Amino acid sequence: MPERFPDQRHLSLSCPVTASPIVALLGAVCLLVGISAGTLPAQDDELERPEVLKLVFEGVDKANKGELQRSIATEESHCKNLLAKPFCLFTKWKIFYDRHYLEETEFRRDVLRIRVFYWKRGYREAEVDTVVQRGDKGVRITFKIDEGRPTRVSSIVVRRAGDVLTNREVGNLMRIRAGEPLDLFALDSSKVLLRDRLFERGYADGDVIVDTVVVDDSLKTAAIQMTVLPKWRTTVGKITIKGDSNISERTIRNSLVLKEGRVYRRSDLLQSQRNLYESNLFRQATIVIPPKGDSTKEIEVSVREAPLREMRTSGGFNTVDFIQLEQRFTRYNFLGGARRLDLRGVVGNILAPQLNGALIFKNVTRSLTPSEEDVFLRPTWSASADFTQPWFRDPRNSIGLSIFGHRRSAPDIFIDRGYGLSATFTRLMAYRAPASLNYRFEVTKVEAGDVYYCQNFGVCELNTIGALRRSQHLSPLSLSVFTDRTNDLFYPTSGYILRGDAEHASAFTLSDFRYNRVFGEANKYWAVGKRGAIATRLRSGFVRALESTSLAVGEADDPRGSILHPRKRFYAGGSQSVRGFGENQLGPRVLTVDPSRLKDDDLEGPECTDATIIDGSCNPNAADLPSSEFQPRPTGGTSLLEGSVEYRFPLWDKIGGAVFVDAAVVGEGSTTLVKGTGAITPGFGFRYYSSAGAIRVDLGFRPKLTEDLPVVTQIIREDGEIEIRALDARRRYSPVDATGGFLSEVTNRLALHLSIGQAF
Repeated sequence: MPERFPDQRHLSLSCPVTASPIVALLGAVCLLVGISAGTLPAQDDELERPEVLKLVFEGVDKANKGELQRSIATEESHCKNLLAKPFCLFTKWKIFYDRHYLEETEFRRDVLRIRVFYWKRGYREAEVDTVVQRGDKGVRITFKIDEGRPTRVSSIVVRRAGDVLTNREVGNLMRIRAGEPLDLFALDSSKVLLRDRLFERGYADGDVIVDTVVVDDSLKTAAIQMTVLPKWRTTVGKITIKGDSNISERTIRNSLVLKEGRVYRRSDLLQSQRNLYESNLFRQATIVIPPKGDSTKEIEVSVREAPLREMRTSGGFNTVDFIQLEQRFTRYNFLGGARRLDLRGVVGNILAPQLNGALIFKNVTRSLTPSEEDVFLRPTWSASADFTQPWFRDPRNSIGLSIFGHRRSAPDIFIDRGYGLSATFTRLMAYRAPASLNYRFEVTKVEAGDVYYCQNFGVCELNTIGALRRSQHLSPLSLSVFTDRTNDLFYPTSGYILRGDAEHASAFTLSDFRYNRVFGEANKYWAVGKRGAIATRLRSGFVRALESTSLAVGEADDPRGSILHPRKRFYAGGSQSVRGFGENQLGPRVLTVDPSRLKDDDLEGPECTDATIIDGSCNPNAADLPSSEFQPRPTGGTSLLEGSVEYRFPLWDKIGGAVFVDAAVVGEGSTTLVKGTGAITPGFGFRYYSSAGAIRVDLGFRPKLTEDLPVVTQIIREDGEIEIRALDARRRYSPVDATGGFLSEVTNRLALHLSIGQAF
């Protein structure tokens, strides 16, 4: 039984007293604010009631402690949030700390609340005892719970009037099953799911009745009998629109999947309401059906219109693209008919020269020459104007037209400039399952180092490289399908996501870069315990260049058939890929080296000369030439197989942890994935679960991966021109060079990633 406290009236103000100047200052502020806010004459109820310092539940095994705690009125005092936690170590000021006091009447009721909590979940003999330990500053409360034996369901009989639902459908929709505890919430959920399925079949007035629940207290069993009554089939009658002023009634009707005379279904009702809200034309949109037992449903759509113009400015940063700013303007109901115009501009790489390699930011130009560094550190940008026509001939259809321009960069690989237009037709096949057909005509210009063209295109002669650098057409026709069946947008713990893309570019689509490309991705999530989850991802793809590409881009001789736009190649490594590697650092790469290092007289073994470099016979594997002299540059692959497994678990409040294993294989040219470049990297990380998504810190560990990589260097010809040369012999290269000592070797194997949003 709870201990009763004598009536004590006292006055207290908790402020820090310490020799630390900072904390002393906080204490002084605490005192001043306390006086100014009138906290000295504290309220009588707070003086009479002791503070709850700790709340403990013992014996809880079959229930969720979080749900149990939320079901009672008594709360323990606690720090308000994570940011206030450091301050709570020194002060219990009300700005940082929430105090909760013992209310004896509610405390006694909490015992009953806990018993009801268990009773509804099938534990009808649960017993609750309480222990209250009193201290000088407050009380510590313990609820001791004996859950007892559950009352289990012995049998379930569902009688069906008619054949609207099959026995198999009924079984799949039941959330309460024989042998499980008599959970009244599961029983109610079963009724709702069965009723919703009747509604979806067109029986909106159908009902599900629990006829009897017979409980045998001696055997701790319960027998359930239910009846499914479809009643009559329902159709949509007259639809009335109210509240429209600037938006035409025709526009509103076009958004509705519900049509007069059609079968009245639940999915059509929900999709109609989603269409109204997603149009952003309305602050509020309700669809009301008068509660009549009639087969024809008269529907009333009531709307409250929203502003038709919106402007938004946002910014962010990551460790690779530095600081980005975005400006967006949207005009809703542009030219009527719910059409929308979006104007968007983004600028990136802001302060890149100052932040490159500083603080948490990566050095993205480590392997570049000084002249190349400037190009990659210049601002990137993109701008677009998008016109969307929703509900094109059907509420599930939309079309879009767009004009765009951009300057993008993939650090250490290429810079991509382009402009053009695109047209898209989208069909919503089901809820959160769109399919899109897109045609995109783009004039593109790739700026990359000579090494990139030498390795990827097999072209090392500078005049030909210059031809490849000219503007080309990249105009694919693509088909995309997407399905999202997860239970949460930001933090899924169950369900799956499927995505598939197929692209074709040829002379038929007016493209100079010609290829076929296929990519697919599947994510699956399982709940673990109360708040944990296991997330898995598998993605794969391949791309193949068409033979006619070489002539179209101005390179007549392409024996390898390898001319692909770099944007269409596959890369692995990074915060949303294989986290043991930096961005795009897993996969086919080429090594660049200063020719003077190859000709160093101090090297052991055969010395390279200008002649051996020119004819390619120079051997880059001198014994005392360290790997650090060679700079790896990603070139991208033509096939990809990548998978990840991640266990996400709670730590404290909004802080979570994760352990993961990522793996990928990237193939090149006609090489099969079995012979491609691959790695398996484990790691761990922490997440802060904010309302905008997870703020994520991951640390990946890569193995000591040794590869035989091609080597490219440069020579100066007799006419003074620079020419790129690929050496015949490959270099035995390891990114984890042991020459720097044990600590250097360990740190070189780690990859730190800071980003927003889950990895997948």
